[in-house]
Amino acid sequence: MNSEQLSVNSQKRKNTGWRLFFQSVIARSYPRIIGQQRELSWMLFEVVMPMIAVIGYVLVYKALKAPEEYIGFVVIGGAMMAFWMNVLWSMSSQLYWEKEQGNLALYIIAPNSMMSILLGMALGGMVATILRAAVIILLGSWMFGVTYAVVSPFELFAVFALSMVALYGMGMMFASAFLLFGREAWAVSDMIQEPVNLVTGFYFPVKSLPFWVAAIASAIPLTLGLDAMRQLAFPSGLQMGFLSTKVEILILAGLSVFFLVGAKLLLAYTEKRAIREGRLTEARR
Repeated sequence: MNSEQLSVNSQKRKNTGWRLFFQSVIARSYPRIIGQQRELSWMLFEVVMPMIAVIGYVLVYKALKAPEEYIGFVVIGGAMMAFWMNVLWSMSSQLYWEKEQGNLALYIIAPNSMMSILLGMALGGMVATILRAAVIILLGSWMFGVTYAVVSPFELFAVFALSMVALYGMGMMFASAFLLFGREAWAVSDMIQEPVNLVTGFYFPVKSLPFWVAAIASAIPLTLGLDAMRQLAFPSGLQMGFLSTKVEILILAGLSVFFLVGAKLLLAYTEKRAIREGRLTEARR
């Protein structure tokens, strides 16, 4: 077999398109999944520390003799906070960290898309985050005797799935934005953490906020996701809901499309800028 035939055969075996995309997703998610298994101590700290905040809010509600559903609201909010922290630190700031470590140039010159790399990071991190959230719900429900009355399991699953798609789509879009900000990425991540904890209603019904504040906060997928899950999981959740669950599902579907399209456009712009200017991957601005 001559060299031309070898070249042709190698080109035939070269993966492109969707096959390359999915292979990149699997390859990039693999290190995060394996890394969590090798550092089991991380899981301990990632579960214990959020449980401290959950216990604190539960004790406050018990002292105020708040309705029992509020305790369940806190448990679910503490579990969903795990996903927000994963998006904020392991997704939005990821490209900036890769730039500081010198890996960003390899991602940009690779034949696969940046979106497949970030999606792999998201899926890999989501596996550990789901375990962490499940442990928080199980421990919190057991410790405080939380009972659930799921109205529609299908709607509950749809709300969770759409919330995750929209949330990680927002994380991929923020990854490009934080990379373009440069060193300000750290400051932005720290700055938005506590305000988001407040306006999304992690530990209380978002309906308690003024209407326009809650409406603006609905741009963050967790706001409507948490509100809908609480409505579907507790008997009195419907009375404490901000919007009806069907409306919130439609909005979450729209946010999913918006953030995924925005992520694709921003990542494409970032790659073009890196190629055109040749200095986006430098550690210094």
